[in-house]
Amino acid sequence: MPKGEPATFAQVVRIANTDVPGEDTLIYGLSRIKGIGYTTALAIARKLGVDPTTHIGYLPPDLLKKLEDAINDLTRLSLPPWLYNRRKDYETGQNKHLVGAELMFAARHDIDREIRMSSWKGVRHKLGYKVRGQKTRTTGRTGMTVGVKRAAALPGAGGEGGKVSGGGGSQEK
Repeated sequence: MPKGEPATFAQVVRIANTDVPGEDTLIYGLSRIKGIGYTTALAIARKLGVDPTTHIGYLPPDLLKKLEDAINDLTRLSLPPWLYNRRKDYETGQNKHLVGAELMFAARHDIDREIRMSSWKGVRHKLGYKVRGQKTRTTGRTGMTVGVKRAAALPGAGGEGGKVSGGGGSQEK
């Protein structure tokens, strides 16, 4: 047991509707939550004055409540705006940080809005093509491979056409 921590240990801790293993350190445990990365987790730990190397299972319930409140409204910690994952929200114009299901819902809502507007990105999403300017000639293909012959079926390549011996390149028939 680490020095200066309570004797109780929780195997699984629930933070922001996500189960986090108790043996994870605070940084890696928080980064398991969708929308919280390593840098954001480190910033939260520093703002709350918690040791980032502490195992989550040893944290007292009141500190877990503080963590939960901080994650649900990250703007209250007065972190720099570049740390938020939703700067200048489309509807409100405010800086937000979304986590969990809210983040996935907002991303889906943004894609649907682009499709309704028939913007270039929306059309690409609708057709199932690459959206961010990637090449599509060789990547992003779906379905079976068409138009490629196997080497064994070609004449002179071995297989059905005859055996290739090991010396001199002569063929036996």
